[in-house]
Amino acid sequence: MRVTDPISDFLTRIRNAVKARKVVVEIPSSKMKLGLAEILKKNNFIDDFSVTEDSKQNVLRIHLRYQKGSPAISGLQRISSPGLKVYKKNSELPRVLNGLGIAIISTPKGLLTDKEARSKSLGGEVVCFIW
Repeated sequence: MRVTDPISDFLTRIRNAVKARKVVVEIPSSKMKLGLAEILKKNNFIDDFSVTEDSKQNVLRIHLRYQKGSPAISGLQRISSPGLKVYKKNSELPRVLNGLGIAIISTPKGLLTDKEARSKSLGGEVVCFIW
């Protein structure tokens, strides 16, 4: 099955797994999805992730985090899409829930959170919000 927006598919699979109280979710792997998973792990939204090799495509296995029965991820929102890219300068980078969430920014230095991009004075494409 061909997916036109793999990042939206990634976020939707995580959103559906959280709502279904799943512990592990499997997603087709790519470099961008690995970068997103690294940021989620670094910011304590997921416990761990691993890549397993399949005969057709590598699979990214994400272990979701739950704290006292409630999920660490309460919301995900895709901002840029293939049809409408959203770019922001360093001074215009959004804050998610006044700093309680993160915005993931695709910069020339790779994927960064909004806080990291602000500290490095980098702007870029706003990929998604996670809170």
